Amino acid sequence: MKDDTKLIDYLNIRRSTPALQLTEPGPDTAQLEDILRLTVRVPDHGKIAPWRFIVYRGDERKRLGEAGLQRALEKTRGLGPDQQDVERTRFTRAPVVIAVVSTAAPHVKIPEWEQVMSAGAVCLNLLMAANAHGFAANWLTEWVAYDEAFAPELGIGSGEKVAGFIYIGSTTFPAVERPRPDLADVVTWVGAA
Repeated sequence: MKDDTKLIDYLNIRRSTPALQLTEPGPDTAQLEDILRLTVRVPDHGKIAPWRFIVYRGDERKRLGEAGLQRALEKTRGLGPDQQDVERTRFTRAPVVIAVVSTAAPHVKIPEWEQVMSAGAVCLNLLMAANAHGFAANWLTEWVAYDEAFAPELGIGSGEKVAGFIYIGSTTFPAVERPRPDLADVVTWVGAA
């Protein structure tokens, strides 16, 4: 593969935009289809696509927020007004929210762990595909991804797990870099160069 400086430049500045900084416009249906078409180009041993997508848009995001608030109130008595507002607006922080759902399951050839990693690769590819289309994005989970009682509200089936919610929209906030790991702390070199 030839040196693609545009890709290198992008990877040098790739970052997530906080969900609270996302706003309209979000991608339209045609743009979302293009984004998802790029997203599925990930390592997928056995070509089994151990993941799927649920795209939440429009008023469905408000409905999910209200349902999430009710579930949060069931779990936490005395939830204050500020936290209730957080729950109510959880899915309206961006114009589009996409659940990446891991459907990893026992398979005769492909270990579940590899299927789960493929779902993680889908999440990152979705962020990058959204960026490639000029949108800002953020990968979150939060408690709603892990609450089995709330899963049916999200359209998550039995045996499935949320790998991430990808929030997609636009932003007017300047990109801010965050600390990255020092390679000396995360790389072990083995063998001669």
